[in-house]
Amino acid sequence: MLEAKLNEAAILKRLLDAVKELVTDANFECNEEGINLQAMDNSHVALVAVKLDSTGFKRYRCDRPMPLGVNINSLTKVLKCAKDDDMCTLKASDDGDVLNLTYEARSADRIAEYDMKLMDIDSDQLGIPDTEYDARVTMPASEFSRIVRDLSQLGESVRIEVSKEGIRFASDGEAANGSVLLKQSEGISGSGGASGSKIKPEKDAKEESDAEEGDDDEDDEGGSKKKVKKEKVKREDGGEDGDVEMNGDGEEEEEYNNEDEEEEEDSDSKKRKKKAPAKNGKASKKAKRSLDDDPPNAVRIEMNQHVTLTFSLKYLVNFSKSSSLADKVQLMMSNDVPLLVSYEFGQGHIRYYLAPKIGDD
Repeated sequence: MLEAKLNEAAILKRLLDAVKELVTDANFECNEEGINLQAMDNSHVALVAVKLDSTGFKRYRCDRPMPLGVNINSLTKVLKCAKDDDMCTLKASDDGDVLNLTYEARSADRIAEYDMKLMDIDSDQLGIPDTEYDARVTMPASEFSRIVRDLSQLGESVRIEVSKEGIRFASDGEAANGSVLLKQSEGISGSGGASGSKIKPEKDAKEESDAEEGDDDEDDEGGSKKKVKKEKVKREDGGEDGDVEMNGDGEEEEEYNNEDEEEEEDSDSKKRKKKAPAKNGKASKKAKRSLDDDPPNAVRIEMNQHVTLTFSLKYLVNFSKSSSLADKVQLMMSNDVPLLVSYEFGQGHIRYYLAPKIGDD
């Protein structure tokens, strides 16, 4: 038994609009963790992978893993019958051959139900290797959409080059040539990948960062004073930012302003108060590395080495339709490796993999 309820039908509508040009029939693989879709286009040049996490649903239940074989165009037509702000519920029995979709208006004065026949689709789940890329570019999704749409008016292919100068999109057509260069936004820290470092998809990197933060928190109980001293030495020698020194000033100011109150407290209480700003200082450092803290129109470039690849603009224009789901897009590249175009949104992600063009093909 599957029952999945979304707060807004708009999420499914936008997802289907983004993939309907690439995929005709596909299996939605449902399990206790969520709903996944993985399919290739007919020419086997592009792969799309969608994940809707169970936590993103208002209500989610899946008793056992089950595939939902659907015709994408048929499902798109059924979803058009829902308003964007309708609550959408998907239901399917374990051995049933029908997918039930219920749309409920916010005012609860209208409930619409539709049944769509499911299909038996033979498809193998492709193993996507855990690739470590040489370059990662994070940019506004609307800007990426505009660039590929404009260049598609000139030619059929685009050359994407990531260098110290920035990221360049160039297209050579019969009548005209064009190129767009995006430089890294000012004020973005930690942008350049160190030589020999490994760049992974953002979700994997975030999980590793969370694990490191957990380790730091454990160590912080016994040695926060030592860490503060080490940070001060680094700031004074290297001359970078003064986060920790500012925190130290904050401690002195707090002690000065609350001198009368602190005289009544024991020494242990004072130590705990001094530890708190140090932890806050460390948290602010970690926040600087978060993409969510970048300005909305920021361009962030992380690069281990120069990368230049050529791709079909027709596919990139299709990928860019996912800009309705997310404000930012990530381009992950390595020489002679498929391009990864990733959109992360509240309920999950949609990722596209596109094989590069070789020679004059």
